[in-house]
Amino acid sequence: MPRPFRFGVNLLTPAPAAEWRAKCRRAEELGYDVILVPDHLGMIAPFPALVAAAQATERPRLGTFVLNAGFWNPALLAREVATTDALSGGRLELGLGTGYVGAEHEAAGLPYGSPRERVDHLRRTVTELERLLGSEEHQPRPAQSRVPVLIGANGDRMLRLTAEHADIAAFTGARPGNTPGTLEPLGADELDERVARYRALAADRAEPAELNLLIQLVAVTDDPGPVLKPLLERQPGLTLDEALALPIVLAGPLEDVVAKARAQRERFGFSYLTVLEPFMEEFAPVMERLREESA
Repeated sequence: MPRPFRFGVNLLTPAPAAEWRAKCRRAEELGYDVILVPDHLGMIAPFPALVAAAQATERPRLGTFVLNAGFWNPALLAREVATTDALSGGRLELGLGTGYVGAEHEAAGLPYGSPRERVDHLRRTVTELERLLGSEEHQPRPAQSRVPVLIGANGDRMLRLTAEHADIAAFTGARPGNTPGTLEPLGADELDERVARYRALAADRAEPAELNLLIQLVAVTDDPGPVLKPLLERQPGLTLDEALALPIVLAGPLEDVVAKARAQRERFGFSYLTVLEPFMEEFAPVMERLREESA
């Protein structure tokens, strides 16, 4: 039996207190299971935003999607994680990644490092967090006995780290682009290979991880061409049909979008779908239909 669907929305846009609370309440009203925040300069600070989200809502889980490990010292991060989990009543899910925007590190006065160095730092961060938060002597204490860990991965070393430590394996469905700080989408066959590689690395796990996919574009429409035009301009090698087939794109009539989400759960195992804030409302009827079919 496939896992039941779970849905998250990544809130990207800073807002004053009342507007932020209203946005979080709206996500809860629409039925999102997880309210997520990113970790980029120029966007909201993750942990204060999640505490505010917890105060404004009752049901959704709360997560980072994903923390840029290069911004964080593990001991200080453990304090933030434990405090946020305690103040949210045990609703935190900790998403971690290496970071992929070198200019942000430069602006923050922090080393960016090579891909190998960034993965090494993330591994140290994950293992140190497990040691600190797993100790009863660590203060403050989180509300959960284990704060679930999500790791965003694509390369082999990251997939191995994810297989070893993550409760949730997150796939961006993209690779770093030729221009620094950009991403290029993976086709279905390429993503198939990455998921298969992860499954091979995770074959000895006692409990399988939940698999997450970040959906980059949602459009419920009978004419998806105009909506996909910006993507096609950024990726001139793609045809419209190829763009519609990308796993990170859900565009077309409602029935088609629902069918594609269901098919991708069957093919890849993606039961946890995350959408970006601009598509929060657009995705709501898709969530509703997928839940009706799973009931």
